[in-house]
Amino acid sequence: MSVRDVYQKIEPKMKKTIEAFQHEIASIRTGKATTTLLDRVKVEAYGQQMPLKQVGNVGVLDVHTLMVQVWDKSMVSGVERAIRDANLGLNPAADGQNVRVSIPPLTEERRKEFVKLTKKFGEDSKVSLRNLRRDMIHEIEKLEKEKAISEDDKNKGKKDADEMLHKFEKQVTDLIVLKEKEIMEV
Repeated sequence: MSVRDVYQKIEPKMKKTIEAFQHEIASIRTGKATTTLLDRVKVEAYGQQMPLKQVGNVGVLDVHTLMVQVWDKSMVSGVERAIRDANLGLNPAADGQNVRVSIPPLTEERRKEFVKLTKKFGEDSKVSLRNLRRDMIHEIEKLEKEKAISEDDKNKGKKDADEMLHKFEKQVTDLIVLKEKEIMEV
């Protein structure tokens, strides 16, 4: 195994961390209707918890309204309850076999809470990235102890690990700034 192998093993994990962060912040409300807002909603269906996407189609009706077309009419009240109980600050209304979800405008206080939440998710992602960097450095040092690589290779590997960390941390920071701007936009 070489430093390059260690790098190629850790880099995809860092990319997955970024993807997970993007998915996490996509479900944070911005005052505009987006289908990702309901991604985390779980519905009690057929004796088990199921993602909302598995019991109906979620679509955007207009800028401030989502529409969930429930496939099984008996599930409409369950979908309505699940959205209400998801702690998203939404109040769904049944409309035949559909559930209409109005997205109320965010108050300044609520916007600030969402910005804080975004920053918390960002910090969690950065911690995860730092842990991956630590693992990478640990593996490189182990290779040097086993005489598989030279001290120069170890030092270069550590430098590469730091550069990779900074690259991915910058991506997280940029995503936080974009989301914060989106949330604070009135």
